[in-house]
Amino acid sequence: MTERRGAPRHRVFKRGTIAFGGAGFDCTVRNMSATGARIDVDGLVSVPEDFLLVIETDKVTHRCRPVWSAAQRIGVAFKPTGEAARLARS
Repeated sequence: MTERRGAPRHRVFKRGTIAFGGAGFDCTVRNMSATGARIDVDGLVSVPEDFLLVIETDKVTHRCRPVWSAAQRIGVAFKPTGEAARLARS
């Protein structure tokens, strides 16, 4: 199978929050790279095309888009922010 990720992922086990529409849903970040992550969710049926992944222990927030989902797992890609977004558009 060909690897399609932009960067290698590393196993982690971090508590996170998926935030959108003024609400927050608990999740567990299972692996992570510079460009995305795999998160596990309980009871969350779907996520919108644009949401925030907040990881309090790292004091970081990523703007995300879902790439795939299966059962209670979601693969997300981090959206570029600020200068990175400007460079990606040019």
